[in-house]
Amino acid sequence: MQLQGSIGDSAAIRIRATGGILLVAHLALVAWLMLRPLNVPWVTPPNVHPLAGIRADLALGWPRAARPIGEGLALLAPLGVLLPMTHGRLTVSPLASLIRTTAAGALVSTGIALLQTGVPGRVVDVDSLLLNTAGVLLAHLLVVPAGRARLRRRARQLSADDAEARNRTGTVQEELSQGRTPTIPRVGIAP
Repeated sequence: MQLQGSIGDSAAIRIRATGGILLVAHLALVAWLMLRPLNVPWVTPPNVHPLAGIRADLALGWPRAARPIGEGLALLAPLGVLLPMTHGRLTVSPLASLIRTTAAGALVSTGIALLQTGVPGRVVDVDSLLLNTAGVLLAHLLVVPAGRARLRRRARQLSADDAEARNRTGTVQEELSQGRTPTIPRVGIAP
């Protein structure tokens, strides 16, 4: 029996547990990468103007801009898949799932940016917030709908196989049935 559109029994538990473990491992890696102090001779000023850093990277040309933009997109992109995976639901509004996952990615990125203010050599960059959030959004759009559709097909196939097996064994059980199970009438308690 599926409860509230979840995957079912052991498969749901395995998917949620795997997603939770991978999510914790990914967040630990991101924290290690982004919250380590940098030993640099000078620190650039914080970028608080949206898209200014991306424009500056693009002004250098596509080959040189591809790396910083790609790194910004890829840093939190796994959250776009891991967050819905830890939720473990198959029947959920695609738009609601996308909004929840993107909002969670934006919050994680904002938290990292706030924590970086206290780390030597690190500065806040609003473009990294935008790129990280866009990476979460893109990963979710590319992987989650197709993955959920595949798991729903698999669940329907398994439930159809189950129903077929129950129909086959149901006829044998009906033949072996010996009638209604006897019940014991209630006995009143003496005063």
